[in-house]
Amino acid sequence: MLKISGLSRAAFAGACVAVAAACGACGAVSDGAGNTLMGSISSPTTQAQPLGTADPAPKTQRPSVPSRLAVVGVRVGAHEGFDRVVVDLEGDGNPGWFVDYTSTPMQETVGQPLQVAGNSFLNINVDGTVYPFELGKDNNVPVTMAGDTGNVIDVISAGTYEGRSQIVVGLRSELPYSVQVLENPKRVVVDIVQK
Repeated sequence: MLKISGLSRAAFAGACVAVAAACGACGAVSDGAGNTLMGSISSPTTQAQPLGTADPAPKTQRPSVPSRLAVVGVRVGAHEGFDRVVVDLEGDGNPGWFVDYTSTPMQETVGQPLQVAGNSFLNINVDGTVYPFELGKDNNVPVTMAGDTGNVIDVISAGTYEGRSQIVVGLRSELPYSVQVLENPKRVVVDIVQK
């Protein structure tokens, strides 16, 4: 049997799987000021925690130059005390964002009102993006809702236009939120406090 530094192949493979699983729960987090933080995203043995400091104020950050990212999916999940909206990205560079509440969600690509269920609407704009087809991806961005959420009612991907991709979140009520970027894979994470 092959030995690797005193370990059998089976033991070595098992150790690799354990390390990969442990590392899969970690990610690099940008604090929005150009600093990178390490944090746990979720773990089977620990409760997920919201990222960043939540407040209701508009949040913005410029993308890195050049940045060629495509939105390839949007995922929504509920955790104890907060809902999480994850905008999955592929490509090169670091995204920017402009996130704010709006009373009337409008599709920026055509300037028309959007049909989104909810009493309040969080407009998430991810900057530094290209049309998904430019990176060989499907232009129809899937939105996945994982079970019941505390505050999120509806989420739609409203398309990409002039370097900005728009996602609108329909909510039961306007509550504080935070915005962070995680790496490996790259994604913008919006955590919305529940009542």
